[in-house]
Amino acid sequence: MLYLTKALYFDTLAHMQWKDAENTRLIQAVLALKTPDEAQRFLRDLMTEKEIKEFSNRFKTAELLTKNVPYSEIEQKTGLSSRTVARVSKWLNGKGGGYRTIINRLHSHNSIQARKGLS
Repeated sequence: MLYLTKALYFDTLAHMQWKDAENTRLIQAVLALKTPDEAQRFLRDLMTEKEIKEFSNRFKTAELLTKNVPYSEIEQKTGLSSRTVARVSKWLNGKGGGYRTIINRLHSHNSIQARKGLS
């Protein structure tokens, strides 16, 4: 089995073939979504209910990790394995920045809504 250092692991994953036609088109499709209803319908067409639940739990895990919730509590709340929680933690704290970008953006959006009395 090949073992990678943390830096090499993230470099390898960061260089995933995002530039192929299928992946580029999928990213364009996601960026074209305009409403929560459109997003829900697209995700349901694209994935199974089980896949949607898995991705939702991974995102919930990332949010809980940013609040320093212990792994054991996250596992209990999400039903994810300790290995998956650890993987989400690696991505959250790694070079990719995807989880962190969205969590920060949602937090900022919610703060603005709260200040305007919209939440």
